[in-house]
This record gives sequence, structure tokens and C-alpha cells, in this order.
Amino acid sequence: MSLIIDCHGHYTTAPKALENWRNAQIAGIKDPSVMPKVADLKISDDELRESIETNQLKLMKERGSDITLFSPRASFMAHHIGDFNVSSTWAAICNELCYRVSTLFPQHFVPVAMLPQSPGVDPATCIPELEKCVKEYGAVGINLNPDPSGGHWTSPPLTDRHWYPIYEKMVEYDLPAMIHVSTSCNACFHTTGAHYLNADTTAFMQLIQGDLFKDFPTLKFLIPHGGGAVPYHWGRFRGLAQEMKKPLLDTHLMNNVFFDTCVYHQPGIDLLNTVIPVKNVLFASEMIGAVRGIDPTTGNYYDDTKRYIEASKILSADDKHQIYEGNVRRVFPRLDARLKAKGL
Repeated sequence: MSLIIDCHGHYTTAPKALENWRNAQIAGIKDPSVMPKVADLKISDDELRESIETNQLKLMKERGSDITLFSPRASFMAHHIGDFNVSSTWAAICNELCYRVSTLFPQHFVPVAMLPQSPGVDPATCIPELEKCVKEYGAVGINLNPDPSGGHWTSPPLTDRHWYPIYEKMVEYDLPAMIHVSTSCNACFHTTGAHYLNADTTAFMQLIQGDLFKDFPTLKFLIPHGGGAVPYHWGRFRGLAQEMKKPLLDTHLMNNVFFDTCVYHQPGIDLLNTVIPVKNVLFASEMIGAVRGIDPTTGNYYDDTKRYIEASKILSADDKHQIYEGNVRRVFPRLDARLKAKGL
């Protein structure tokens, strides 16, 4: 039996006190006299337990998944708000909460860290928080926002040396990064329906245009939400790479780039698994996330992605094992070591 490891979970159900503190912090940007202290946020272990047991853990048990890689709520990262100090304080609070959840439910949740990114600020400033999350919290991965400006794309492409301080630490600690933007503050781009999927597609195209993995051959990126438009337009991307005189995508990117299964209908999952090699697909649901409703054509939750894997007519039993467990452990070596230490 495979462990069912969901590589894409966010703490979307955190107690209301977290949002209230954040709103006070945002108000404090304009009026420093009302800026809250970190110590003003008080969330008990019992509150954390209730928020998880009645939400994520309940659904994990109902749907049959075992472990969730758990990071702060993506839309709450909002790196465009305030300056680096605001982002740094906020990231530290959110990462600590995910760590506390992982200590309360060690069999089910493993922390992944958000970074205190801020528009126009050197990514090297994120390294202390990254190192703390790895060394003190046991984080097995990070979320990297390619657009901290919130939909205005003011940062250099992911292949630019601007990002290298983060990549050097990822290689040092054997950490993959999920490429995940946050809230859009550009009215042209709906956060989850456009900005997220645009970013997934944009990141992949940036990687095609560069030669990042020549400098970092062991670097690993996870592109969420099934890769945005990438699998659907695989021929376009192969053709563009060819016109740019790049190697075939199999060797140019596919030893370093992976896709998750946060695709919320059967034909989409079937397309993903027809186009993208099984070795590059990791199970995920992003449950209680972007799409929370029930599909009227099936009567099931859109984000119950395990159902789509199980119903696939093109995946063998071994393929499913690789998607559920094998690939996740390979892409997240620190998770693999953690599980092996538990005899799993």
C-alpha cells in the first residue's frame, strides 16, 4: 500500500485571530501607533487542534490521504503589502503556526515554509527565515513567489541571478520549491482563476528561455495547479524550445521540474497524465483551497483529486504508487529521510 502524500496543502482554516492580527498589522503600516506586537497574537493549541480536526484532518480521513505538506495560506502571503520588516514578521508568525500544527499532528502534517519576500528587496534577506524553518521546524520545502509585487511582475525572471541566493540554499539543504504566487492586487487578474495559473505557465516559460539547471543541476521546482496551461499546450512549449535552440524539454527541464495534481476534473487529470511523464507528477489536492464546492455533475468535491487518480484508465498500479508516494519522496528528500526515521 502506498502512503498517500498530498504535497500541496495550505493552512486556510487558521483561527480568526490570525486574520485579525494581520489586519491590525496592515493598519499599522499607515499608523505605527496601532502596529500590533507579535506577542499580541494568542492562539492556543486547542484552537489549532479544532481548526485542523474539523477541516483538513477530517477530509484527509474521509478521502484516504495520510500526510499533507503544510504551508501558510498562499493568498495570505501578500508579499506586496508593506516592507521587508512587515513581510518578515508575518512570515515568521505563519511558519510557526504550521510548525505547531506539525507537532500536534506529527503523523499527518509536515511543514513547508513561506519566505518573507518583498518587492524590490534582495532575496538573500529571506535566508535567515528559510534556515530557521529547516533547522528548527523541520521544513522539507519552501514556497517561492516569482512575483512578490502581486500581479505586476516587477521581479526578474526566475532564471536571473537575482534569485541565486535562494537557489544556493535550496541546493545546500536539498529543498524543492513550489512556485506559488499570492494575492493579486491587479484587477485584471483574479487571484486563483487567473494569477495563479498565469504564474504557473509563466514560470515554466521562463525556465525554457534560460539555462538555470546548468548552474544548479540538482535544483527542483514544483509547478502547482497541474502546471497551469503547460500540459494542454505541450506542443507549443516543445516547439518554442526547439526554435530557441534549446535541448529537448526531456533533458532541458524535466529532470528538475515537476507538476502536481491540483486539477479539478477527470479530463484534466487524464490529460496531465497523458502528456507529462509519470515521474514528473506528484499527488496534491490543495484541499479547502481555491475551489471548495461540489461538482454537480459528479456529486463529489472538485478538490477530491484522489478520486481522479483512482478512476484513471491510463495509470497502472505502479504509476499510482509513484504519484502518491514515490515521486513525492524523491522530490522532497528531507521528507523521505523523516519518514524513513519513523520506519515508513
